[in-house]
Amino acid sequence: MKNSKKFSVIYLLLLVVTFQSFSQNKLKNQKPNIIIFMADDMGYADTGFTGATDILTPNLDKLAESGVVFEQGYANHSFCAPSRAALLSGKYPYRFGFETNPAYDPANPLMGIDSTVKLFPKRLQEVGYKTGVIGKWHLGASEKHHPNNRGFDYFYGFLGGGHDYFKIDTTKPVWEAYLQGLIRNKKTANFEGYLTTALSNDAANFVEENKENPFFLFVSYNAPHMPLQAPAEDIERYSHIKNKKRRVYAAMVDVMDRGIGTVVSTLKKNNIYENTLIFFLSDNGGPQSSKKSPTKGNGSSNKPFRGGKGNFYDGGVHVPFMASWPAKFKSGSRYKFPVNSLDIGRTAVAVAGVEANSVNDMEGVNLIPFVTGKDIKAPHDAIYWRGGSNWSVLASDGMKHVKDKDSKKPELFYLPNDVSESENIIDKKSKRAKELQAKWIEWNKKNINGNMMGYKAYHKLREEFFKESVPKNKKN
Repeated sequence: MKNSKKFSVIYLLLLVVTFQSFSQNKLKNQKPNIIIFMADDMGYADTGFTGATDILTPNLDKLAESGVVFEQGYANHSFCAPSRAALLSGKYPYRFGFETNPAYDPANPLMGIDSTVKLFPKRLQEVGYKTGVIGKWHLGASEKHHPNNRGFDYFYGFLGGGHDYFKIDTTKPVWEAYLQGLIRNKKTANFEGYLTTALSNDAANFVEENKENPFFLFVSYNAPHMPLQAPAEDIERYSHIKNKKRRVYAAMVDVMDRGIGTVVSTLKKNNIYENTLIFFLSDNGGPQSSKKSPTKGNGSSNKPFRGGKGNFYDGGVHVPFMASWPAKFKSGSRYKFPVNSLDIGRTAVAVAGVEANSVNDMEGVNLIPFVTGKDIKAPHDAIYWRGGSNWSVLASDGMKHVKDKDSKKPELFYLPNDVSESENIIDKKSKRAKELQAKWIEWNKKNINGNMMGYKAYHKLREEFFKESVPKNKKN
């Protein structure tokens, strides 16, 4: 009898060990799922993992703690659409003339991202991934630019640059389509309740429906972009914040964080969290008020950085940026060298098994060797920005050269000692400034002029074109 019990125990132990070994081998050989959560106009200092004390982001903080925080994580433009074009193409948007926000115009096939530019989700489709984008698109509203025609199997959201968070009202003028109906793939769709929550729930459904396949999901929030709107009960939770704008803004961030938690819980429930590579970042820094534009800000904070959305100081492009992959990354990691959003696409195609020689047109780097410590050098010699007559270049040693409309002359900063970009050392380091300017000029040779009119100018021109003309009375 004793021998029989002993045999049973040994047998059960062997089964457990065999199952664990099978599970580990399966995980090792299975392609990872990939998710990008992108916030819209979120300030650097507005997550717990970047120092916020008045806004609660426990789900983002847990993700950050489970993986790596990029201490110098940068967006590739200082406002919405070019930043998203860079992310999804894996190329500087200036290479293909995408330097402004496209106007919402479903009738214009030229108002959007160049159709010859291959987006990285298409590359993932080609190696067996199911791909989805939920939320904000902002890369063109015509059929030619529709997400389902640009590498995404599934789309739920809106094609323009923003949306009302509570309602749809198709009786109102379209303009930038903030009140138009949503779209699910190529059919009109609705949402109930609060938009951010609806997008998060749809993202969780996508995970549930595609749990058996390797998938890529881009959760492209419009929160906390204007208009400043949040459920009353969530605003009330932040009644301790005196500034009314920041109070609503905090509630918007909070709801987004809870939505991200819903998606992560779905991953865990289906036992696929460990092998899911998750990125979080903002598309640019938060917009800030100024003497010229006192109502411009959305309540965000970019501290300790200078500037905000629309310029190339760190406040405009240095964003909260982290990655989690429990099966691969050591928890609690921090990475010190500059990285940018181009690297996300390049990392995604690498872990998905896309042939390396087929992605040579992508300009980012695969971050995995750097995060895991296999490569100890800086990923980039320099990172570049351009917008009209403004430009900037950040070298891996922390020297940053800026030419911005908010300054009367070019500036040079050494970020390791001056994160607020308050001490212009260009006169002291004129040689280094000239070297960086030369690097930027050489990089800029591969760019082309912007090929779209800004959305405000475009709307004005279109309205003039369609304005009804009234013939003048002729004198007798």
